[in-house]
Amino acid sequence: MKTDKHYPGIDRDKHGGMTDIGRIIRDAWLFEILDENETCAGWSSQQIDRLYDQVTQAWQVYGHLVSNLPEELRVRHARIYAQAVKLARDRGWDPELADDD
Repeated sequence: MKTDKHYPGIDRDKHGGMTDIGRIIRDAWLFEILDENETCAGWSSQQIDRLYDQVTQAWQVYGHLVSNLPEELRVRHARIYAQAVKLARDRGWDPELADDD
C-alpha cells in the first residue's frame, strides 16, 4: 500500500525552500492566500495541488509576470523572495549547482 508523503514545511524543505513547492508557498504568501507564517508542514500532495491551483489563478490576472504586478505586490514579491534567497544561501544553497551536484 502506497502512502502519501507529507510536505516537511518550507522551513524544512531542501535547498532552504528553493523548490517548486517553496515557490508555490511564497507566491501564496504574496497573494495573501496563506499567512506568511504558514509553512505548510504536514500538508498532503492534494493540499499542495489545491494551493498550486489557487496561486496559478492569482497569477493569471497578471499574465504570470512580476513586471505586471501593481507596485504594492512587486515590493512584497521582492521582499519575500530576497528573504528566501538570503535564508537559502545561509543554509548552503548555491543557485549555480544543479540538484545532483
